[in-house]
Amino acid sequence: MRRLPASLIFLCLTASVASAQGTRIWTQQRVEDFEKGTPRGVVIRSDGNLEAGPESKQIAITPSTYVWSIAADSAGNAYAATGSPATVLRVTPDGKIAKIFSSKDLSVQAVRVGKDGSVYAATLPSGKVYKIPANSADLDESKADVVFDPTQTEEKPKYIWDLAFDSSGELYVATGGPAAVYRVDVTKASSKPALFFKSDEQHIRTIAFDKAGNLIAGSDGSGLVYRVDSSGKSYVLFDAPKREITSLTVGENGTIYASAVGGKGPGPLPPLPVQGIPSVTATITIVQPGSVQAFNGNTVIPDGSEVYSIPAHGAPSKIWSAHDDIVYALYWTPRGLLASSGNRGRIYRIADDGQYADIAHLEASQAVCFADSPRGLYVATANTGKVYILSHAQSAESTYLSDVFDAGVFAQWGRAEVDAASTGYELYARAGNIENPQRAWSDWKKVTPNNGSLGLESSRFVQWKVVLHPGATVGSVGINYLPVNMAPVIDEIAVVPGARVNAQPSGQPSQNISINFNAQPNPILQLNTESGREPLSGIRDKSAVTARWAAHDDNGDEIVYSVFYRGDSETNWQLLKARITDRFYTFDATSLPDGGYRLKIVASDAPSHNPGEALTTEHVSDRFLIDTTPPVLSAMEARILNGKIRVTLTATDSATPIGHAEYSVDAGPWQYVEPVGKLSDSLTEHYDFEAQPKPLPPGAEPSANPTEHVITVRVFDRYENAAAAKAVVR
Repeated sequence: MRRLPASLIFLCLTASVASAQGTRIWTQQRVEDFEKGTPRGVVIRSDGNLEAGPESKQIAITPSTYVWSIAADSAGNAYAATGSPATVLRVTPDGKIAKIFSSKDLSVQAVRVGKDGSVYAATLPSGKVYKIPANSADLDESKADVVFDPTQTEEKPKYIWDLAFDSSGELYVATGGPAAVYRVDVTKASSKPALFFKSDEQHIRTIAFDKAGNLIAGSDGSGLVYRVDSSGKSYVLFDAPKREITSLTVGENGTIYASAVGGKGPGPLPPLPVQGIPSVTATITIVQPGSVQAFNGNTVIPDGSEVYSIPAHGAPSKIWSAHDDIVYALYWTPRGLLASSGNRGRIYRIADDGQYADIAHLEASQAVCFADSPRGLYVATANTGKVYILSHAQSAESTYLSDVFDAGVFAQWGRAEVDAASTGYELYARAGNIENPQRAWSDWKKVTPNNGSLGLESSRFVQWKVVLHPGATVGSVGINYLPVNMAPVIDEIAVVPGARVNAQPSGQPSQNISINFNAQPNPILQLNTESGREPLSGIRDKSAVTARWAAHDDNGDEIVYSVFYRGDSETNWQLLKARITDRFYTFDATSLPDGGYRLKIVASDAPSHNPGEALTTEHVSDRFLIDTTPPVLSAMEARILNGKIRVTLTATDSATPIGHAEYSVDAGPWQYVEPVGKLSDSLTEHYDFEAQPKPLPPGAEPSANPTEHVITVRVFDRYENAAAAKAVVR
């Protein structure tokens, strides 16, 4: 029986629909566009504007992986609570670091400065709070005064998450396991902690005081925000949609702001990842919710953060959310609410109406906490543990550096279009032919916005930067460019005789056929097929030949194709079809004599260019065979010899080797037969075989001439063209 191979089919259905050649513009005007660049003292607003912002300056890199908390004194010194190793570091505004306290615990979780100038540090996992003189020099925990020891309480909490002082100077300690807040009169040397407030939550994660002196506490477990008066009586102000309240701050008008993470749902979260001193053995497992302190990644909190506003007189509302950022700390300022976040080290300024601005990009994974000082706002980070200072005022000179734009080909750079609300800025541009601007690009050149070209050499890559002065705002920047025209490229051609694409329905059953490019498909691309290699179905048709090709144009021009053919030993190419927009073509094989041929595909970008300016390219296929003529059978002889039929036969084909042969006796079943020599690999094959006459079935009447038989032989070439011959033997 005739059988066809089965393989994957990849034919392109549509012509290129890319935009035509001409002047183009690269524009950055949305917050998503500007986030790709590098701001230095520039604020990226959510409405797509750039403005001069505060200067963020790195002043210290600590020896620790994490800075969990930071505080500042009246002189402008910062105190950083670190983990791995667990220390308290004093950082001066000029960046000098001095270790004032060290512990064998895993980390110092929280740090605050009291009214007397002493530093108070809470450690994990021992859950103690130490009082440290500000002028200490590497004070060991064994010599520091302990003002809070969980073993002295009835509840014996396992964790300390936050510290805060009230207006009278008393210290409040927020704990977990169980969730409680303790009050300590640190002015008395022998003062013992008193339970101030207890919750049925897992943890009290963050605390602050409102303008009336009430304690505001955020929980970890159900995401509750409590108001606790001076007597310890609590009231739930807000039940957040999230599970953990990570930070609280209070505005000048009494509005409470809260950030939250984690979906409310069953199931424990992974243990808190900790790095300890080898001599310390500790296991910390936090079962609901595990705390955002898993700073190594965003896997513990997969749904980002939300920030809520809780007015003194009004309903709570969500004012900001981000799927890719986790808010670790909030800090209110007259210009807006500041939020430090990870895992991209961003600081956001959020307005009550939901508008926001990205005001700083820090070179660390997480911006963790704030501490205000006369010198500026301190910001501490994790991965790695650094200390930054954020200026209170706008930077004298702010710079925004765009990302690198790739035109794809050499381009002529035209006018810069800038939408700006002021003139207090300068625009610069540079260009190069390698993606990294540090590798032999042109120097920065000052550009006059909205007037004349950039004045840069033709190149493939371009980058711009804008310098903003206080009060300046830039809304969008666009660079006009004209790509240098590049000829289309034909990547590959596949020619399959015996296949037809886009055949008209005939009502007759047809057999599907598969066509591939010669290259093996990449298994990774089978689920996401490369453009131009999408599947297309065809049918088996011996009278047709289908060619398909993969092509592209680096300018994105529209392409038209012409198909030519040339036979073996011929010199000239003959046109088959011109101005094809598809990337395949089927033609009738019967219009050409049997033999070997090649196709030439010529691609032109003429539809996208003025007459005479188009470019063309061509590609020649591998040799293929057309064979629509069946073999010729000759010299067939048949005779009965010793009760069997002896047959000899010669089969010849003009184009392709003989494929196979079969015979039938008296209309019986077809039987495969091999040629002389057994191999069927030549244009001419000889057959010499014996066939058994068909026996009479039981009970059948013999014919008038039982010794007469009809033997039929049919021979196929490799393209399934068949010829048959018969002989009568007696």
